[in-house]
Amino acid sequence: MSSVLFYEKPGCLSNAKQKALLTSLGHRLSVRNLLAEPWTVERLRPFFGVLPVREWFNPTAPRIKQGEVLPETLDEPTALALMVEDPLLIRRPLIESEYGMGCGFESGPLLAALGVAIAVDQDLQSCSRSGPDPRCDLPTDGAAA
Repeated sequence: MSSVLFYEKPGCLSNAKQKALLTSLGHRLSVRNLLAEPWTVERLRPFFGVLPVREWFNPTAPRIKQGEVLPETLDEPTALALMVEDPLLIRRPLIESEYGMGCGFESGPLLAALGVAIAVDQDLQSCSRSGPDPRCDLPTDGAAA
């Protein structure tokens, strides 16, 4: 199939499911740590395409859950500056392939081109952990998933 650059948060269970699906379809993955990448505004912006700014954000990021960052109130330059400063805010995964770039793992042109068919009742985007504090979006310290 194709080579896919896949930016994840190491230990994220949802990202693990997404990678397994892409690999099962024959794609060769090059996996990178989203939180350790030296992001710049120019490098990050293409992943979001025509999505509204509010959809660029990871809704489970601590700063969003605590109300410190309100994605629906942000303009593009402010949103990008915040994400470069704090990559936990970025909706993941970020995917880059010969078919284009994108964020998140929901049905759309990029995943369709990669041969990913997501059933209507299948959620491969949301946090796979349950409970009031899934701890998925804490900074990585080796223990948080």
